[in-house]
Amino acid sequence: MDNATIKAQGEKYIMNTYRRFPFALVRGQGARVWDADGREYLDFVSGLAVNSLGHCHPKVVAAIREQAGKLLHCSNLYWIEPQVELARLLVENSGLDKVFFCNSGAEANEAAIKLARKYAKARGDSRYEIITMRKSFHGRTLATVAATGQEQFHRGFEPLPEGFCYVPLNDLGALKQAIGPRTCAVMLEPVQGEGGVYVAEEDYLKAVRALCDELGLLLIFDEVQCGLGRTGYLFAYQYYGVEPDIMTLAKALAGGVPIGAMLAKEKVAAAFQPGDHASTFGGNPLATAAGVAAFKLLLEEDLPRRAREIGAYLRTRLQELAGKYRQITEVRGRGLLLGLEIDGPADEVAVACERRGLLINAIHGHVLRFLPPLIIGREEVDRAVAILDGAMAEVFGNNAY
Repeated sequence: MDNATIKAQGEKYIMNTYRRFPFALVRGQGARVWDADGREYLDFVSGLAVNSLGHCHPKVVAAIREQAGKLLHCSNLYWIEPQVELARLLVENSGLDKVFFCNSGAEANEAAIKLARKYAKARGDSRYEIITMRKSFHGRTLATVAATGQEQFHRGFEPLPEGFCYVPLNDLGALKQAIGPRTCAVMLEPVQGEGGVYVAEEDYLKAVRALCDELGLLLIFDEVQCGLGRTGYLFAYQYYGVEPDIMTLAKALAGGVPIGAMLAKEKVAAAFQPGDHASTFGGNPLATAAGVAAFKLLLEEDLPRRAREIGAYLRTRLQELAGKYRQITEVRGRGLLLGLEIDGPADEVAVACERRGLLINAIHGHVLRFLPPLIIGREEVDRAVAILDGAMAEVFGNNAY
């Protein structure tokens, strides 16, 4: 089918929950994708940070093919070899001790919320409230929507589950003021991706860790988007030297196959006992076999270091562009999770880029988010920036400097 046919049938049969570009992607290789009409694009969206190894990395594809010929699925009533192997890799390369597997970032955050409450109950107190950050994003389930500090995601779904309150990121005073007798945990993203690419400050995160230790609160890091090499470190918290009690992962963990994981320190993880939480497909043999291959590639090819270096280059190129267009008000982020704030219609710029063969993501109407695969090279960065330059010129015309 061509783009027009796929679009027409999609509009007829699929619920209208996404604002989609009017074409279908049907093939990908590395940092490039092709649509149903054969047009090629440079992909700086990467499935929203999922395809960190690029599209169809041969080692991930080989792992999927091999596992598909052995065992696609079995219940968690039995031990699953690639699940155990992926858990070992995660524990040995992080500061955490135990892993629970699920299917998505939202599910990982649901598990973290449940574990935080269960841990409080196991200690004999009735605390259950979790403080999260304004502009955060933690998922689309009712509980994770309630945990998300953006009212636009709340509207129409009230009443939301209770037990969450919100404070601004990097405002320690506001956090201290929000803590009360019902508070059991603080939950935040070291880099807020969906919220507009806002970065936690080093002194702030260290102070939050100290505050949680002082008051007996759990510290939960949502690294669903910013983890797994994306910010230039295997885990985003490693930049700060601040370890969480609970951490959530998903997106890039299995190279494109749906998976989520919630990691916790031993004393916290012990609050979960058989029957407390579960997931039919969580840690599925196929997904975890892909995860083992993807995680080993992150380590073997030192992709976090590459994200740090190429991310610094991309940031420099974007800052050069900011010197050309007064509409660019800020370049921010870390590694290969960068945001370009625009005083103008970011959506129009994204569409203009698409027409020129570059896929980027516009959020909140005024921010362009850059999520290229971690395998991206300087030449591809130069090509992307050149396309963005042309798109900016088209949208803003003579309004540049």
